[in-house]
Amino acid sequence: MTQSDPKSVRIFAPAKINLTLHVVGQRSDGYHLLDSLVAFADIGDIVDLTVGHREFTVSGPEAQHLTSKDDNLVVQVAKLFPDLPDLSIALTKNLPVASGVGGGSADAAATFRGLVAMQAGQAVPKVDQLLELGADIPMCVSCAAARVGGIGQEITTLPKMPSLHAVLVNPRAAVSTPKVFQSLPVRKNPPMPVDLPSFAGASEFADWLLAQRNDLQATAIALEPSIETVIQALESQPGCLMARMSGSGATCFGVFKNADASLAAAKEIGLMHPEWWVQATHLGTQSGSAQPQIS
Repeated sequence: MTQSDPKSVRIFAPAKINLTLHVVGQRSDGYHLLDSLVAFADIGDIVDLTVGHREFTVSGPEAQHLTSKDDNLVVQVAKLFPDLPDLSIALTKNLPVASGVGGGSADAAATFRGLVAMQAGQAVPKVDQLLELGADIPMCVSCAAARVGGIGQEITTLPKMPSLHAVLVNPRAAVSTPKVFQSLPVRKNPPMPVDLPSFAGASEFADWLLAQRNDLQATAIALEPSIETVIQALESQPGCLMARMSGSGATCFGVFKNADASLAAAKEIGLMHPEWWVQATHLGTQSGSAQPQIS
């Protein structure tokens, strides 16, 4: 790092939502093969990197739910940059932990983007190295809506995917991703169509999504029945076009016909279930807002 390199970087880590999640096979090493459409929300965590002294701190409304700091993915990503000086890493945790919205992976990817910016053109680790830390991390680096295959390394950006008005709901239940996968009764299911259609708008897109699946949903509901309660709460709201679980749960999303409908639904669900985490959002590509802010 030279005198001209940035001394402080702030990075937005948007939530990752699996609009579809088809489990299409399993490798000999145990990794499951997926075919998934992912989109990113305009809500998420914040990572602040500052040159000075070595420290990792966590704050924010969801910070108390992190059980360990030592093995946090943001610390593991920082270890991939051995030539950097001592850094303080401050994570503001706004997303629920172990909730199926890629919070830890999004934080790791945001840290990667920030550290690349701090390297100021010097050699940086390859994105492929992130796959060794977590299969969801590479897809969170660009924060672009994409079709994701393999174990998460096959990423095809979808520049024409409609932006969606949505509501995210988590019933305050942490679901173990390994346990969900271990409990799957079928490991080889049909993929999405090879060629995805073009969508005129959100309603047409939602209709198409209804014909697709999250192959983890039924298993996750068997482990955590409150997920089904959340989906029913979303589906019962006026203007809801479809609802589904994201990732391995327990967060679910509902797609709504417009912003007013999503805001009204979030307010109503929050009043009915004040113990739940409820957020209205937009789902799509967040590449611009996820760029590091250098100072």
